[in-house]
Amino acid sequence: MHIPPLKILAAAAACLLAAACTGGVPPSSDDNDSRSLKYLIEEPEDAEALKALKEDIAGFEKKSGIDVKVTTLPFDNMRTVLQTQLRSGEGPDVFSWGSGPSFGGALVKAGLVQDLTAAYDKYGWKTFDFAKERVTYDGKVYGIPGELETIGLFYNKKIFADLGLAQPRNLADLKKAAEKIRAAGKVPMAVGDKEAWEGGHLLSMALSSTIGGDGMEALFSGEKSWDSPEVTAALQLWADFNKAGYLPKSPTSVDYDTSTAMFFSGEAAMIPTGSWLVGEIDDQAKFEVGYIPFPAPDGPGIFTGGLGSGPWISATASNKEAAEKLLDFLQSEEHGRWTVENLHTIPPRPMDTADLDVSPLLTQVLKDTAKVGAGGDFGHNIDVMVSDTLSEAMYDGVQAVLTGQQSAEEVAASLKAAAEQ
Repeated sequence: MHIPPLKILAAAAACLLAAACTGGVPPSSDDNDSRSLKYLIEEPEDAEALKALKEDIAGFEKKSGIDVKVTTLPFDNMRTVLQTQLRSGEGPDVFSWGSGPSFGGALVKAGLVQDLTAAYDKYGWKTFDFAKERVTYDGKVYGIPGELETIGLFYNKKIFADLGLAQPRNLADLKKAAEKIRAAGKVPMAVGDKEAWEGGHLLSMALSSTIGGDGMEALFSGEKSWDSPEVTAALQLWADFNKAGYLPKSPTSVDYDTSTAMFFSGEAAMIPTGSWLVGEIDDQAKFEVGYIPFPAPDGPGIFTGGLGSGPWISATASNKEAAEKLLDFLQSEEHGRWTVENLHTIPPRPMDTADLDVSPLLTQVLKDTAKVGAGGDFGHNIDVMVSDTLSEAMYDGVQAVLTGQQSAEEVAASLKAAAEQ
């Protein structure tokens, strides 16, 4: 599942923080005999995925005696109504939501979720350290990290073989490949930035590969400025790629679904996006696909890492113990293996993947992601790590450099100004 646009988040995050200043949530129910839980998740793009999840949870219900009512909401709706539901005491007991300051972090500040620090010790939940940090605030752990995701570059191995191209090992290789692909009458990279969040991924992957994980952390901490030469160069790279004809015509008019369709049809040879696309590739691509980090100027680069949505417990959950048992099931290796094979998602915990029934591409992604999770160098998806103000400036800025309305230097200056607000 692709990461949805975050341009709608600023107002909702502000509402969450404002709510924290207007009093607490209603007290939790004392009805500890309740054996029924309401579990809210983001609406999957594939209806079959929801059906499969409900069937898997049915096994937990049978073993535990706990009834789980699974409901869904579209992402946009969930963001705007979730805090209202949680504050009313009528919302879900357990819900799936993102980590990071603008997601779970805002709910923590508003006092809308349970502290799970003791539950981690009680149940022995294991996650990769960096993933656990994303749901930790002021030394307390509040959620289970969602599936691991990486952002990189998928490429059509048949097109590359037909044109005598090898896997790009650095930025120069990527440019040479793009030139040859364009000359052959195909689109080198299926880039769409109509929804604007895609541009955040473009900047994140190019910048992460250039300055590394430590460099990205320096940007987030303020040690490095957002108008640094590296940021400007990463913005300029995409402007140059567009001018050179490496992207579709008018990429800011191309939406995400159209860009993926261009790749699946063979019209485009590469697509820079995330590991969530693997399931669709397995189902739709009629050719072998490779997946690499976005190349760096002087080497292969690094994957940009991130987390999808994971489970949290409402502060007003009707039965905290039952809710924790559901989380224990969702965090189990058994369920993790099931999600890999059935949903093509990657759990944020160490697990044995040797005998999983998955495609060669997903097998590769699992190995690469395990290296990231175990402490390998990885970049960051910028809009998950920064304020909504800075995210807005990034979305608008990448679109501006692609359309030629602003220079890379002007956009970098606007990022710096947004970071200082």
